[in-house]
Amino acid sequence: MAVLLGLLVAVSYGSADFLGGFASKSSPAGATVLGSQTISLVIAFGYLLAFGGGAVTSADVGLSALAGVAGVTGVTCLFRGLAVGRMSVVAPVSAVGSALLEVIWGLARGERPAALALVGVALALIAIAVVAGSATEHPMRAVSARSELALGLGAAIGFGGVLICLSETSTGSGMWPIVIGRLVPLPLLALMLVAARRPLLVRRADRGLMAGAGTLDATANVLLLLAVRHDLLSLVAPVAALYPATTVLLAKLVVHEQIGRARVAGLVVAIGGLALIAVR
Repeated sequence: MAVLLGLLVAVSYGSADFLGGFASKSSPAGATVLGSQTISLVIAFGYLLAFGGGAVTSADVGLSALAGVAGVTGVTCLFRGLAVGRMSVVAPVSAVGSALLEVIWGLARGERPAALALVGVALALIAIAVVAGSATEHPMRAVSARSELALGLGAAIGFGGVLICLSETSTGSGMWPIVIGRLVPLPLLALMLVAARRPLLVRRADRGLMAGAGTLDATANVLLLLAVRHDLLSLVAPVAALYPATTVLLAKLVVHEQIGRARVAGLVVAIGGLALIAVR
């Protein structure tokens, strides 16, 4: 079940990134993140009503707030990195870095997956690097390689922080961590944009994409919470981190981007890794 949930997380995150990235091509990235996170909060409240809340401790509130701040930071770094740098640098650093961080955290917390499952984890990590790293380089790189690496690492720490924080919340808190994680960072992000004199709204033509990104982002976080409460973080993390594969497939289907042999090979390796994790 956790592998299936992890795959659904990867599909939701990858789709949200595709839509958000598409919107950011013509609308400011900060405004796109703010708008999508606002939509995500509304959808999160819907999931709360559907699945229930539960008893929330002060630790749950703190962890959920940290997850929210980490998530917004990760998305902002990713969108910025893809806009000004090379996808072949930023994407693999963010995906592989976050997965490694989450696996290391799970092992440090005492998780002990079977040897076969660990082989599957290794294959999944390799697949992430191949799928994301074989993307076309940005034709107009505006930042240094060090800046690209910094943005990729920022996204990795942000995404990894979301999964780690959510995994540490109590089961009895229900869907409250998702709502709190969306509610806390919104005013902070809005204040930052106002202070920097950046636009707060996206173009009308991009609002549908923004809404789709926010809906899928909230859905991914709900599925992520269910997954880490059902199984080991060190097994869920590499499956969920396969989200670049979804983005690649959507780019092929929607904008007819060439996938290339390397990314096809990466997808095959990913399927093999998931099979080993599933049959552990």
